[in-house]
Formats: sequence, structure tokens, C-alpha cells
Amino acid sequence: MKVNIKRFLFKYSLVPPRQWRTGATFLVALIVGLGFFLLDISNATSYLSDDPQACVNCHIMGPQYITWTHSSHREVAHCNDCHVPHDNVFNKYFFKAKDGLYHASVFTARAEPEVIRALPPSIAVIQDNCIRCHQDQVTDAKTAAFVDNHQENRTDRTCWECHREVPHGRVRSLSAVGAQIEPIKEYSPSDLSIVPEWLKKSMKTSKDK
Repeated sequence: MKVNIKRFLFKYSLVPPRQWRTGATFLVALIVGLGFFLLDISNATSYLSDDPQACVNCHIMGPQYITWTHSSHREVAHCNDCHVPHDNVFNKYFFKAKDGLYHASVFTARAEPEVIRALPPSIAVIQDNCIRCHQDQVTDAKTAAFVDNHQENRTDRTCWECHREVPHGRVRSLSAVGAQIEPIKEYSPSDLSIVPEWLKKSMKTSKDK
């Protein structure tokens, strides 16, 4: 078996000449090492979970995360509930990988827009998930009886054309809410507090007096 592997490697010139092997081995090891380093520093494994904190690994998603935490959806739906397909697990992770690579490339190139808007593939997924979760309301016969053109309104346009404040609010640009930094649990110390030390000391001094 070992002989066959060697023959294959040499046959297709996958093994460099002897005088280059040390350098080639070092280069391959360097590339592999950098790959693992990038996976670690980007906290890549967090993207396999459904934890909303994974979305703020990129600070440009701060506005989306912060507005979601102040919405009614916070208790019932996380990012992946709305933004990835749920028809099967393979499609879910394929979509996450495709979307994630696009977001990473835009962020790396510093080409992110001031206001992030969903692209057509994401719009279709979000709309499907709106209907998936709110099917009872969408198909409610009583609603159809007293809401004008309910059939057309729920089939010919997206849900958020009417429900504009759900779940991210109307104001969510980097300028508007970007200064509100959301601590990432993965990198935050266990004793992290939103009250700065100088204020704690000042409060303690005032209390003692």
C-alpha cells in the first residue's frame, strides 16, 4: 500500500525534487499552521452553533445583534431561525457556509456598506421562515375576513414591507448603533461588568460617606 502511494505521488509529480523537499515541507507546514491559526482566531467553530453571539464575531453585525436583543423576537427566535433554510440539515449548513464566506470576504476587503441589506437569496429564506413560524396567522380565515386584500398582501410581497420594525427596528446603521459594543462571551473575562471600575469606586465612596 505504501509503495503504491509513493508511485502515485511520483507519477503525478506531487513530490518535489530532493533538493527542494525541506523547503517544500516547511512551506506546506506553514500554510497548514496559518490555516489552523485563522480558524482559531476567527472562532470558526462558533459558526456551527445556533448561538446569536457568533454573529457578532464580526463587529459590523453589532447593530443587527443589538437591535435583535431589544426586540420581541429575542425570546423566541435566534439568528439562524430566520436567516438559514430549515428544510434539511445539509441545505442549512451549505447556506451558512456560502453566506459566511461572502460576509468574510466583504469584511476582509473592508467593502461593507453603511446599512446592511439582505440579498435576494437571503430575502427568499427569511420570507420562507416568516411563513414557517407564523403559518397560523398567515392562513387565519378571520384575518382574511376583515383585512382588505389579505390574500394579495401575504403572497405578493415580503412580510417586512408592512412589519418594518420586526425584529431589527428601523434605525440600524453602523453610525446609529455601532458605538454600542456588545461583549463577546468567547473572549470576555468571567468577571466582566458593564460598570467601569472608576464608577464602582465613586459609588462605594459616596455610600461610605
